[in-house]
Amino acid sequence: MFQQSEIFEKNYREYCNQISQIELMSVKDRLGLKEDGDRMVVPFFNEEYRVSGDGIFDLSGTRPDYGICVIIAKYILLCPDRDYQNEEWVSFKDFKGVSHFTNVNFFASDVERAIEKKFAGRLEDLFRAGEKSGGIAHAVGTRYDLSMVFRALPNISLLLLFNDSDEEFPARCTVLFQKHAEKYLDPESLAMLGAALAWRLKKRSIDHENK
Repeated sequence: MFQQSEIFEKNYREYCNQISQIELMSVKDRLGLKEDGDRMVVPFFNEEYRVSGDGIFDLSGTRPDYGICVIIAKYILLCPDRDYQNEEWVSFKDFKGVSHFTNVNFFASDVERAIEKKFAGRLEDLFRAGEKSGGIAHAVGTRYDLSMVFRALPNISLLLLFNDSDEEFPARCTVLFQKHAEKYLDPESLAMLGAALAWRLKKRSIDHENK
């Protein structure tokens, strides 16, 4: 565990070093960032983080967990050379460069199956957790018990589709991305983004249970 922490810290410092070499004003508009002095504000789900070569911090000045740092850093470092807009909803496995035995399996187990396991038989709880995570109800027809859109990053939204369990079928969850998301993040970061959504939903549910 200590060795892993050392690796995470080394990677984090490297990301910060790479960010320090970017003229953040030159990517601000393409990435939908806001200026805050010599830092940029990155909206992430329904929270905001301040980013510069000195680090990535939440509004209280605390560094978020490593996964969030990686996603935000990659979002800035992988900024495309122009705007992309293809709002067609696609599954994670449809992205170029996705590995079936690593990325796809991780996404299925740590994102979609994790949400199914937590919220089977708890549709109302999932809706409340979704709202607390910045989700907005999204009409996609009557095939789903719940459908919500989450703006994960300024140019990347996720669509959560959920059918609750009943006497015949188990709960079923699908998380989709807009097609242009692959222009802004690599497959590993997109998988982590899905996992961040699953974690937030579970966390908001726990917060509600403890009240």
